[in-house]
Amino acid sequence: MNESAVVRRSKTYALAMTAVMAAVTCVLAPVALPIGPIPITLCTLVIYLTAYLLPWRWATATTVVYILLGAVGMPVFTGFTGGVGKMLGPTGGYIVGYIPLALICALSVRLFPKKRVLQVVGMLLGTAVLYALGTAWYCVQAQAALGAAVAACVFPFIPGDLLKIAVAVAAGPVLHARLVSAGLMD
Repeated sequence: MNESAVVRRSKTYALAMTAVMAAVTCVLAPVALPIGPIPITLCTLVIYLTAYLLPWRWATATTVVYILLGAVGMPVFTGFTGGVGKMLGPTGGYIVGYIPLALICALSVRLFPKKRVLQVVGMLLGTAVLYALGTAWYCVQAQAALGAAVAACVFPFIPGDLLKIAVAVAAGPVLHARLVSAGLMD
């Protein structure tokens, strides 16, 4: 296969997989377990897995596409809601925080392809940025004190996010290897 065919195949894969992962996010993110002011969703799991399936630019683009679809009113946010109003509400900081989460996770996977511990550190760092943005926005919107916001919006999510990271670190490399062996990824 010549070089231009490889580039075309690579771009075609990236575009197709970006669309697929944005669709997966749109399907799984609205399903939520309401445990307080911020519900538990599978959106972060999809973002962690996407880090293994796409280069960092495309992984980040997947999240941006998801957010843009929600911003224009498609019911892809928690509870099958959408619109700018949802993004400006108490959970809006978490929605926007998905972008740096995707970027940091995908960069950690690409920069440290054989070092799972550093990939986990990257995912934890991305999750910390997500928590910081989301909690800060929640404090502003809900006029909540930082301690109360952290107790309601961070602590309940740590065990689940650690589990999601573990699943992604276990399944992501396997999915990546299978796509490489199928000739879909380099």
